[in-house]
Amino acid sequence: MVMTEKLKLGIAGLGRGFTVMLPTLSLHPKLDVIAAVDTRPEARVQFETDFGGAAYDTIEAMCSDADIDAVYVTTPHQLHAEHTVIAAKMGKHILVEKPMAITLEDCTRMIDATNAAGVYLLVGHSHSYDIPILEAHRLIASGDYGSPRLITGLNFTDFVYRPRRAEELDPSQGGGVVFSQGAHQIDIARLLGGGMVKTVYATTGDYDRNRPTQGAYTAFLKFADGTVANLTYSGYARFDTDEFTNWRTESGAAKDPKNYGSARRALASVKDPTAEAILKASRAYGGSEGTVKPDEAPRDRHHEHFGLFLVSCTGADIRPLPNGVQIYADDRVDFHPLPAPRIPRAEVIDELYAAVIEGKTPLHDGQWARATLEVCSAIIKSANGGHEIPLNYQVSPKDIL
Repeated sequence: MVMTEKLKLGIAGLGRGFTVMLPTLSLHPKLDVIAAVDTRPEARVQFETDFGGAAYDTIEAMCSDADIDAVYVTTPHQLHAEHTVIAAKMGKHILVEKPMAITLEDCTRMIDATNAAGVYLLVGHSHSYDIPILEAHRLIASGDYGSPRLITGLNFTDFVYRPRRAEELDPSQGGGVVFSQGAHQIDIARLLGGGMVKTVYATTGDYDRNRPTQGAYTAFLKFADGTVANLTYSGYARFDTDEFTNWRTESGAAKDPKNYGSARRALASVKDPTAEAILKASRAYGGSEGTVKPDEAPRDRHHEHFGLFLVSCTGADIRPLPNGVQIYADDRVDFHPLPAPRIPRAEVIDELYAAVIEGKTPLHDGQWARATLEVCSAIIKSANGGHEIPLNYQVSPKDIL
């Protein structure tokens, strides 16, 4: 039996990003999660119980004391740059949650710090890691269906009405849908369209005075080769684009459409921001209703998705789905099925492992993620100024791979 060297990982932040990745972190065979840092004592206690590793209250202490190869930075968006720079200076490879940061200056600082330290920087999970998206990219790259010309992305969710801390609704701190959700949708569009976005024209929506934030956007992206992308996202909990994916949730689980309006109903019982923060904390890792480490992979899961995506090429339309990729050609419709995932989001750790242990250049590196953040920032600038925004930091997946 061949033994596989395991990647020893430390976690910076046991919040929402960590909770969503918990099945992956618990079950991936190439990973050993041995340390964590969080400001909440209850989360540190839960981590020590679940993983048997050491928990710390500062990232400096964890990086100094724990024998880790890499740090997964999943602290609030506005802290990503600071924590990435600290970990890099202490010689640790880094996987940082999307969005990479909330300013381009911070992105560049993170790239410079990891380059100076000689460590890898990966950004994710974003949904451009999803196997159906990667398969759609492979099919497009084959040239069998011609070149992409028009990309359509549409996602309607209940994002605005999930329990939030105050900064999660404040765009100046990375809150709202553009930074939190646009980083997914834009990453997918850039990968399928070749990466090189030239200009952005966009509007944003703030439609509920009781939940003041950027709750929706529509963006028109022009690529350098003439490809265009129309991307729309709404988090206002009415129409649900999971209807287009056979009622599979973003995580690939089955959804009951009869449970319409559940997010609004749950939030209606919360009377003020303090109570909302308490509710969110109770559902967080280590909270009274929080998630604990799973012993097995979730059942009946398809691959993850981010709403409807359709790539119109010169020879066919290509549509990634939670269980495969559908090809609409001139005279037929072909479906390319994909086996169900054994471990959710395994591809994130696969890419991190390949970089750190095998020395393979990752796709989702700092330059790639900075380019996605540049589009997010351009959406806000365009919406505020009412004009098209030119871009400067774009890269192609061909430049990386």
